[in-house]
Amino acid sequence: MDGHDADNTKQSTADMTVFVQNLLQQMQTRFQTMSESIISKIDDMGNRIDELEQSINDLRIEMGQEGSSSPSAALKSKDDTKSADDSA
Repeated sequence: MDGHDADNTKQSTADMTVFVQNLLQQMQTRFQTMSESIISKIDDMGNRIDELEQSINDLRIEMGQEGSSSPSAALKSKDDTKSADDSA
């Protein structure tokens, strides 16, 4: 191997290193963008769920059914009543 081949190999290795670093940087940027988008959508969904829960509670108050604090608790109490009826 002469000095010219060694220089080409070093340059090729340096070029490949720069290429890989650029590729990794692009991937990191894309993942960051996707991550921020997902977090934003999760936050929006959480806000919608909070609004839905508030609407359900408002409807319960309007209907005079303030007994349970969450829809799942109301469903659970209905299931417990049904189970008691089945065992009797």
